[in-house]
Amino acid sequence: MKNAREILKYIGPGLLVTVGFIDPGNWASNVAAGSQFGLKLLWVVLLSTIILIVLQHNAAHLGIATGLCLAEATSIYLNKSLATVALSSAMLATVSTAMAEILGASIALEMLFKIPIKLGCLIILPFTMFFLFSNSYKKVERWIIAFVSLIGLSFLIELFLVKVPVKDVVIGWITPSIPSGSLIVVLSILGAVVMPHNLFLHSEIIQSRQWNTQDEKVIKHQLKFEFVDTLFSMFIGFLINSSMIIIAHTTFYTKGIFVESLPQAQQMLKPILGNFSATIFAFALLLSGISSSITAAYTGGTIMAGFYRRPYNIEELPTKVGIIIPLVLASIIIVFISNPFRALILSQMLLSIQLPITIILQIYLTSSKKVMGKFANSLADKIILGIVAALVIGLDVFLLITTL
Repeated sequence: MKNAREILKYIGPGLLVTVGFIDPGNWASNVAAGSQFGLKLLWVVLLSTIILIVLQHNAAHLGIATGLCLAEATSIYLNKSLATVALSSAMLATVSTAMAEILGASIALEMLFKIPIKLGCLIILPFTMFFLFSNSYKKVERWIIAFVSLIGLSFLIELFLVKVPVKDVVIGWITPSIPSGSLIVVLSILGAVVMPHNLFLHSEIIQSRQWNTQDEKVIKHQLKFEFVDTLFSMFIGFLINSSMIIIAHTTFYTKGIFVESLPQAQQMLKPILGNFSATIFAFALLLSGISSSITAAYTGGTIMAGFYRRPYNIEELPTKVGIIIPLVLASIIIVFISNPFRALILSQMLLSIQLPITIILQIYLTSSKKVMGKFANSLADKIILGIVAALVIGLDVFLLITTL
């Protein structure tokens, strides 16, 4: 009982990361996967989640052992040119992420209240800024946990409204296949689950507990409980992402319905599952968009502060500028978007292309004894991380060759 209470004290940072991979971009990717290919791409969610657990734990490892986030460590331990390239590409990835989050929340407002998407964007933008500029980390964390809980509950209700083919779901999880025409969707799922900005985010927020990073016993203790937090949080995200594909398979694929937009998905749910499920769908999407836009902007602040070798601090100018940049640029991009659903999928694919840069950067830093001391990656860690990096880079190269 005592251990259980202690574990609960450390639950939080992982859930902020979870929000990042149940964002509106994931919704678009998962609805596309389930409606076009049924349960055949469920294995991508499982593989992506395993990769995510390895990478997120490694990112948190950096934050706990050094007291530095990934952006700070990059600026301190890489030469200026390489650090600038790495952090600039990470900021661009954060802009792409923020675009998907704000767009998704705006789509949800359109579904629920008939508010035009571009006007919805103007509502979500100041709301997100107010949330970050007026609240402490702990308040943000509690709100995010509440949002994740509501999103999870929404999809649990949806699953009870459909007949889940349990055997086929299990087969989909453990049987890799890439159906014809599915490669972009596969990459978009990977990019939607394993997101570059979440690696920067996790290494920063894991320090919010203000642990004593000079005490080796404290570091080891925190690493153990952080891993529990990561496993718990990533498993919740895995279940929510899987449920999206399962629902899309059951309601659309089995009936030969091809979904090309999230509002279309909601409208199609009405005659199939009733008005109640369509409302749940839109409400959960709104919560997802709001909470994930907050974490995306949070990451922008972390990256910009890292440029100046500073930690995230809402009272300092670099952090404020870093929050504003992805939100404003993302909103400008939304104004020129003609196909929101396609934009959501492509934004996730672009994240998967930037991902190798962040993975290689992270592995280099966490494998360095100069950076990590005795907590540097072991040989087994390096092998596992190397396999993950090779897999992600291989998929990206395959996508590039196929596209060309």
